[in-house]
Amino acid sequence: MSELLRATIFHTPRNPFLSADGLEVFSDGGLAIEAGRVSGCGEFDELRRRFPSAQVRDLRGGFLLPGFVDTHVHYPQVRVLGALGHQLLDWLNQSALPEEVRMRDRDHARCVAGEFLRGLASHGTTTALVFGAHFASAMEVFFEAAVSSGLRITSGLVVSDRMLLPELHVSPQEAYQQNGDLIRRYHKRGVEYAVTPRFALSASEALLEVCQTLMREHPGVRFQTHINENASEIAEVARLFPWAEDYLAVYEKFDLVSDRSVLAHNVHTTDKALARLGAHKASVAHCPSSNASLGSGLFPLRRHIAAGVRVALGTDVGGGTGFGMLKEGLQAYLLQRLAPEGLVLTPAQLLYLATRAGAEALGLANETGDFSEGRSADFVYLRPPERSPLEAVTRNAESAQRVLAALFTLAGSESVVETRVRGQQVYRAEETRSP
Repeated sequence: MSELLRATIFHTPRNPFLSADGLEVFSDGGLAIEAGRVSGCGEFDELRRRFPSAQVRDLRGGFLLPGFVDTHVHYPQVRVLGALGHQLLDWLNQSALPEEVRMRDRDHARCVAGEFLRGLASHGTTTALVFGAHFASAMEVFFEAAVSSGLRITSGLVVSDRMLLPELHVSPQEAYQQNGDLIRRYHKRGVEYAVTPRFALSASEALLEVCQTLMREHPGVRFQTHINENASEIAEVARLFPWAEDYLAVYEKFDLVSDRSVLAHNVHTTDKALARLGAHKASVAHCPSSNASLGSGLFPLRRHIAAGVRVALGTDVGGGTGFGMLKEGLQAYLLQRLAPEGLVLTPAQLLYLATRAGAEALGLANETGDFSEGRSADFVYLRPPERSPLEAVTRNAESAQRVLAALFTLAGSESVVETRVRGQQVYRAEETRSP
């Protein structure tokens, strides 16, 4: 039987950086769902006429948004959230990498996988591009948990062969064998796979050649890594690859930059590199909370947009400050207010960056990211807690844009009542706050 949800609805079926009508709002909206897919989205009265036999669920007082798409988040780093006071390389050595070594214990990895996936779902994230662990056994555990969770996950074994803790190193031959085995076992079987060298700093040319080979042999997989995050990191990459024009050129040499690639951070870049990124149709995961927390810098969003580079949001757990994509949107807004040549982001643009932009980056724009007819029914239902500041603001807001701005400013996991993927519930808040 089809279902018809009634609530205020926001989505961005078009890019609001390029289109004045990118945002669609239905104050008394209807979202029709059949067999896990959107069969209609619009004004409730119109949808009721179109689907007279649909079972109506009245969610007024709350808000339906497309499920959030997190384009950069680390599975092994849940337990190092909140390690403040460091820059990138010190933070890696003192906090992140020792925790990542613990992932070689399968039971530890299983516990962390559960914590990680619950963190995503409880914050309304339905789709994520996930930096995995350095151990194949930890990835087996993670992929199995991801399939069971119902979330839409793309991830891969992280490979490095130098300049990390020795326990995290792998030979190029081992990287090839382990990645190939994981791809054959898990890709397109409830999850998607991404070839994942940690960053050029910890990857030799031989290891990057392995990544190139994997991408050629498995044309359906995706690619993810880090780039241009921290000044010290960039200087070290220049020393390690003296032949490279810039950081991007290292990945370009091995044919790793394409429309299947998501490069995280790219805080410190040049106009020439941005032009090449745009030509490759690659995407950048902007992680504003992490950039601020680790003191990495202010992201040049205006220059990325001008160069035609696709940008989406990532939480960067655990360098970031949590799983909340609404918080990332707010942080992006705040940092752009401070950035030289920053963009004053609109609520519509924030929603796009947190939803459809991520789907575009992952090649899923025809599957998720908005409520166009035929899309998967991936959504989050937000409802302000009673007597909360958010409830007061949304109840008295003079416009839908003002409501959406308040959601990004004030809403967190306490406002997430329900998260669904493919129409199936993947999270429900314990307390009863909705009809």
